[in-house]
Amino acid sequence: MDPLVGDVAMDIGEARSDLSEREIEIIDLVARGLTNQEIAVELTISKRTVDNHVSNILTKTGAKNRVALLNWAMDHGKICRDGFNCCNLPAEPG
Repeated sequence: MDPLVGDVAMDIGEARSDLSEREIEIIDLVARGLTNQEIAVELTISKRTVDNHVSNILTKTGAKNRVALLNWAMDHGKICRDGFNCCNLPAEPG
């Protein structure tokens, strides 16, 4: 399904699901409250690269900001918070 229908942008519920592993990793770090600069340090990449990833993630998910992104990620089983939604995530190796 095309994310754009005429001039109407996609709804947040119609977001593309082609997020890369790196984008999922960045969503997790955003969920932990890290700034783009802190994410850059954590992943040893430039802040500009993080800015680009976050922008791409917002476009792919249809989220307008970081709060909407986290709501989308919870709704789609991309992040887990305090045991909520964890059944959709793969178990961490132990």
